[in-house]
Order: sequence, then structure tokens, then C-alpha cells
Amino acid sequence: MKLAQHYGDKPASELTLLFQRILSNNMLDWFRRRTARNALFSNLNDFESPGDDGDFDLLETLESLVDTERTESAQDTTERAQIMREIEIQISGLPLRQREAFLMRYWEEMDVAETAAAMGCSEGSVKTHCSRAVLALSKALRAKGIKP
Repeated sequence: MKLAQHYGDKPASELTLLFQRILSNNMLDWFRRRTARNALFSNLNDFESPGDDGDFDLLETLESLVDTERTESAQDTTERAQIMREIEIQISGLPLRQREAFLMRYWEEMDVAETAAAMGCSEGSVKTHCSRAVLALSKALRAKGIKP
């Protein structure tokens, strides 16, 4: 779709290379997003038990987590609140552009183009800011003993 939308006026001889570049960039974006999310947040597969048949339902998992929150100890609740507070502190300590890019991409789930338009910069800048933010957060949280 991007090829047709953005490069329909290009000569046919250039379309193959443009398509390969678009595909490559989209794959890299996908892998970067996945890596960044895994660096900070638990993988949903961690919620699955070894005996599951692969039919994982996030809503059922969230319901069971809510039930667990009602029965968890005060110490566990306090520890979880402290970890969330530390994550918030570390995010607020990021440089402005990194914080903007990180929050738009991973909390608001905006794509690279939307984030770039909202920030008034290039898509490459968004990717750079996000990468640096994830690296900084990962290092800071690990230094505090918080493991993703």
C-alpha cells in the first residue's frame, strides 16, 4: 500500500528497490518495537502455563490477575506500587524528546509516522529517540534491581 500511495509516479524500474526498502524498514520497525517492549514489559507468554494448549486469552489472564491482586499480601502490593513509581520516575527523568517519543510509541501505541508528525521531526529521529529512551530506562531500572 505504501508503495502505491507514495511512489505511484516513479518509473517501473525503481519500484522493485523501493518495495524492498519499504519491506525492510517495516520489518526493522516491527523488531525494534518488539525488542523495546520486551526490554521493559513482561512478555505475555510469561503468563502462560507450560501445559497450555496455545489458546491464550489476555482477558482471562487479566481477570485472574485482578483476583490475585485482591488476595495478594500487603507487601506484594507495596512492592508493585514502588516498582511502578520507580518506572514513572525514570521515564520522567528522560530528556524531553526521548520521553515524548517513548510515550507516544509504546504507551499510546502510535506508529513511527504518527509520532514523527506529532513531534515535528523525521521518522529516523523518532526511532533514534525511542532506542535511546529504551536503553536508558533499561539500564536505570536494572541498576535499581528491577528486572523486565
